[in-house]
Amino acid sequence: MEEYLATLFGDISSVIWGPFMLIPLLLGTGLYLTIRLGGLQFIKLGAALRLGILKRKDPGTEGDISQFQALTTALAATVGTGNIVGVATAIGIGGPGALFWMWVTGLVGMAAKYSEAYLGVRFRGTDTAGEKSGGPQYYLERGIKGPFGKFLALFFAIAATIACFGIGNMTQGNSISANVENSFSVPTWVTGIILTVLAMVVIVGGIKSIGRVTAAFVPVMIVFYVGAAIYILLANVTQIPAALGQIFTEAFTGTSAVGGFAGSAIIIAVQFGVARGIFSNESGMGSAAIAAAAAQTSHPVRQGLVSMTQTFIDTIIVVTCTGLVIITTGAWNFIDPDTGEQLEASLMTGHAFTFGLPGEWGHWIVTIGLVMFAFSTILGWCYYGERNIERLIGRKAVMPFRVVFSLVVYVGCTTELVAVWNFSDMMNGLMALPNLIGLLILSGMIARETRWYLKHDPKLEATKDEIEEFMKERPGWAEWKSGDVKGSSHMSRKTRLKMEAEQEQNRI
Repeated sequence: MEEYLATLFGDISSVIWGPFMLIPLLLGTGLYLTIRLGGLQFIKLGAALRLGILKRKDPGTEGDISQFQALTTALAATVGTGNIVGVATAIGIGGPGALFWMWVTGLVGMAAKYSEAYLGVRFRGTDTAGEKSGGPQYYLERGIKGPFGKFLALFFAIAATIACFGIGNMTQGNSISANVENSFSVPTWVTGIILTVLAMVVIVGGIKSIGRVTAAFVPVMIVFYVGAAIYILLANVTQIPAALGQIFTEAFTGTSAVGGFAGSAIIIAVQFGVARGIFSNESGMGSAAIAAAAAQTSHPVRQGLVSMTQTFIDTIIVVTCTGLVIITTGAWNFIDPDTGEQLEASLMTGHAFTFGLPGEWGHWIVTIGLVMFAFSTILGWCYYGERNIERLIGRKAVMPFRVVFSLVVYVGCTTELVAVWNFSDMMNGLMALPNLIGLLILSGMIARETRWYLKHDPKLEATKDEIEEFMKERPGWAEWKSGDVKGSSHMSRKTRLKMEAEQEQNRI
């Protein structure tokens, strides 16, 4: 039965992620938004990094966590097995050229990431417990009038709720337990118990607990992993020009992966590069908008730009480091002497680091890095799941969801999950479809409001009072602020506008 399901999910996933469905929609949407926003991800990247990483917060603003914590929570959810196993899978099947298409996905995906984060904050509300709630499950309905918007929102909420147990839970736990057992001979059930307890301790505290942990944890894990990769690249610096040549050449010509994998033409390089790219950075999926909606920010544009840097860090930095290490060390086409075939993707990155570092350090670093990446992904995706449960059922379901999500970690650690990996790919695609459609429909508003804000605050240095002054007469500004009222997450747009009008009348 499991083999049948694995095949079924794999077939469906190959259609969703095929060259005629999600790949052109994802790249096309990212490119379209890049044009409409005037290349925002390139000209405002420096200011966005300064705001998110150096300044870190907007004082005196509404929200549950700081801008930096929202960024690290989203990074926690995205910097996971996709950065280690996913990159190896893309290069192993698609050849070095697949890395180029991961870059393309990341660069155009930054525009999509900005747009969905902007909308997440713009249409956010506050649940009955006083916590912010936003994301595609809300902005698709509130931004797109009529039943179609509601359909897209509910479709996303259902897909995300199911997907969080795959991409954000069981696959991560399985990767951790398998690698820890392989490297340190720790039984999978022991790893499962430890992970479940640690996850529950953090998760039951909600977004504020998750934000505190990720703010301290994520920078350390990224520096740890990237530092080791840079050491290897410096040791193999003479191989980098040839590796870059392979990447750019084979992105458009394709190559044949050795061993038991199918030959890789250009379409395979594109398909696996884009699929693994979005699995890694999640641009266009809408997930990061959920974390962005919790941020303390004085304007949606500001948090949108901070969230945009997540894709840059994930893909342009971490994925690039992994890919170049795999290519420069030759691990991508290394033949396993025991099997006579190409290394499995789950082992390829570990072997690449082992080739590049003395002794067993490389293998241990990859294992420790994967444990940190995957555990942080579990934390981030629990929050994504609970916000969608809140949308579908209400606040009363949030705490039971947190407990169940934590317990499912043990299942992932102790069970073979071929079907779950294929299922995760499928659900990723089903999340992305309604969100990408919504981004295209709402692109006019995104571009218009972005231009207005950046016209008045091009360097992202305006204070809260200065922003209030130039925004107070802007259509939609009052509606956004009405989302700070407790219980507004489930109010209709009409009710929120009416409430804001009444409050304004009372002030007069």
